[in-house]
Amino acid sequence: MDIGKIGSRGLVLIGCGKMGSAMLEGWLKSGLPPDSVHVRDPKPSDWLVAQGVRINEALPENPAVALIAVKPQMMGEALPAASALGGGETLVISIAAGTPISAFEAAFGPGTPIVRAMPNTPAAIGRGITAMIGNEAATAEHLDTSETLLSAIGQVVRLEAEAQMDAVTALSGSGPAYVFHLIECMAAAGEVLGLAPEMAMQLAKATVSGAGQLAESADEAPSELRRNVTSPNGTTQAGLEVLMAGLPELVAGTMAAAKLRSEELANG
Repeated sequence: MDIGKIGSRGLVLIGCGKMGSAMLEGWLKSGLPPDSVHVRDPKPSDWLVAQGVRINEALPENPAVALIAVKPQMMGEALPAASALGGGETLVISIAAGTPISAFEAAFGPGTPIVRAMPNTPAAIGRGITAMIGNEAATAEHLDTSETLLSAIGQVVRLEAEAQMDAVTALSGSGPAYVFHLIECMAAAGEVLGLAPEMAMQLAKATVSGAGQLAESADEAPSELRRNVTSPNGTTQAGLEVLMAGLPELVAGTMAAAKLRSEELANG
């Protein structure tokens, strides 16, 4: 299903915060007609009002897609209002963290194609990565449509099983916070070594951002890029000898703790 077909039947967006706004902006740039988008949001932003979409109006009876983009604590209020869209003709996509497919199947009824997706916070600037998985009612066309819509906020990967969402949460979902803390630590260490706080933070941010972009665009694996920077008996090797003595185990433990908590939250 392409953007044009979605527009002819309409798209419902429930929740339009940072993530919803980022997706909507991408869809409109791709040619989705504004008047085909129906947004439900209790506090529409000035930006949203200016887009020409339908806000808090009656929902169409048979939209092509209903995308749920509310926070998990708002799910109990949002799902009953949209449950009439269930039954099989509308594709339901959720980017709500921690809410399993079974919860949407219970709300929308049997036969409803449902895709659960997990984006991360860089999606707010179009640089995220989203993992997705569909239920048994979701066809190949439904998955393609979901990927097209989710690509508005960055890269998309398809999972083999919903249980993998806990690992995705630990890696890419929580991962930006790990990187932000790394930046904090690098800047703080730079201060200790004699740099002004503003300069240390600027150097740390640019270093992490630039290294990430290089790792993503280069043909070489990150391990090879690391070796390319590391001269024998040089400064980088001296630093890596300290870092590599504990970082692999620390990262593994960090992600294991995040995965365990994701599993606990999913199981109530």
